[in-house]
Amino acid sequence: MVEQLFGSKTRVKLLKLFYSNPNRSFFVREITRKIDEQINSVRRELANLLSVGIITSDNNNNKLYYEVNQDYQYYNPLSEIFNSSSVAAPKTKKAGIAKKVADNPLKVLGNVQLALYTGQFTRDEHSGVDFLVVGDINQVQLDKYVADLEKKEKKELRYTVMTMKEFNYRRQINDKFINNVFNSKVQVLVDKQNIMSA
Repeated sequence: MVEQLFGSKTRVKLLKLFYSNPNRSFFVREITRKIDEQINSVRRELANLLSVGIITSDNNNNKLYYEVNQDYQYYNPLSEIFNSSSVAAPKTKKAGIAKKVADNPLKVLGNVQLALYTGQFTRDEHSGVDFLVVGDINQVQLDKYVADLEKKEKKELRYTVMTMKEFNYRRQINDKFINNVFNSKVQVLVDKQNIMSA
């Protein structure tokens, strides 16, 4: 139905990709792999979205990167439609742990208070890390999650894990690493205490 409304299956897949990853940029071949569509139709739809102003492009290391334009006048309503993490799924009586994990894959890691992508994910190396997770974390599940993520992204990732107590202490003493993360471009996955919006 959404494809009929927006005119193209490829366009809908692109919008879902961009709006689910608002601070992340992608190059064309990466996009074709992620949405599993032909490169010509991806290029055509990228040109359409670019001309309307929904996405922006940036040349870096001889690669053209695309990301969602958060200044676009209809950014918020489109985000409501296409950002899968903000769409509330209808409740069912049999919504067990598998459903919860599907809605939030980070749940398997334990009590995650804050999780974010930066570094390679947002093309901002200022932070020195790609994935930060804070909370009471199961290290075995985290190792598995990162290994799966590295396989999916086809690159090695730098990640940091810390307890809430350590995170709060490091913020309190104006820790350089935490400051670098806060001053970097990030994609927030979980923020139970609204730390990033404070």
